[in-house]
Amino acid sequence: MEKPQAAGYSAYIEFQRDDWARLRSNTPLTLSEDDVASMRGAIEAVSLQDVIDIYLPLSRLLNLHFRSARSLNGVKDEFLGRLVGNRPYVIAIAGSVAVGKSTFARILRALLARWPDHPRVSLITTDGFLHPNRVLEERGLMGRKGFPESYDRRRMIRFLADLKAGKPEVSAPVYSHQAYDILPGEVEVIRQPDILIFEGLNVLQTGADEPGRTPSIIISDFFDFSLYVDAETADIEPWYVERFLLLQRTVFRNPSSYFHHYKDLDEAEARTVAAGIWRDINLLNLTENILPTRERANVVLRKRPDHSVGEIWLRHL
Repeated sequence: MEKPQAAGYSAYIEFQRDDWARLRSNTPLTLSEDDVASMRGAIEAVSLQDVIDIYLPLSRLLNLHFRSARSLNGVKDEFLGRLVGNRPYVIAIAGSVAVGKSTFARILRALLARWPDHPRVSLITTDGFLHPNRVLEERGLMGRKGFPESYDRRRMIRFLADLKAGKPEVSAPVYSHQAYDILPGEVEVIRQPDILIFEGLNVLQTGADEPGRTPSIIISDFFDFSLYVDAETADIEPWYVERFLLLQRTVFRNPSSYFHHYKDLDEAEARTVAAGIWRDINLLNLTENILPTRERANVVLRKRPDHSVGEIWLRHL
């Protein structure tokens, strides 16, 4: 994966980690080491210093945007002569498989929920909007789970539209990583949050059904702010392999796991299988569908080989 050249791309301002950390201003640290430990991913050593240097300035920036959005709602109320009311502020988080989006989303949610003016912060992943396995099997798409065509885009858009319309309750399907499928009849109910974090591989894609043809409504139309968690492909692959090995020693040993048949592989065999899945599915999806959306994000966070964020790109155009 080619490293982004922000110096030649005028829409972004580049910050090194130390410069970004200074933008925290007086934002208080509201998480403890135990809080951070409880939200870490399987292979990510996110530290309290990472929270201080990266997440606190970001939470300050998002709070400023959130307050501006609320002020704009007041302008609409005055113009229309009636109460429009507040709508959830939607933050999208995109990036590759195994890049650490889920951990990033959990920590960001915890920080945002501790700001006094938006205590209700919900988190939804796009996994719940995957088509059920039976549909993917019927369409010959089981080997392309996570690719744009494997998602129920209409249901995803309906969920976001209902949320933005201020409906008292909206619901999303529930996905089980153990079953590797949507759980029939189960939903996650979201009740008018101040902020919704919407995390997934495909959130910044245009959703085009045909090459060169963009639908009239796309998922990102509903976003107020977007983040892209980025890293070199050469770094993401070993992260994916290590995560696979960890799951093989834990989750895959459960007989109900979809990947139970991998449980008895020795380490060399498991590494070979994981590298093949990465190469044939996840890398292909990254290069064809996910990475091209990176420059649509408001903020790009570039990770180092140790999972820490070293560079931040802030869109200013």
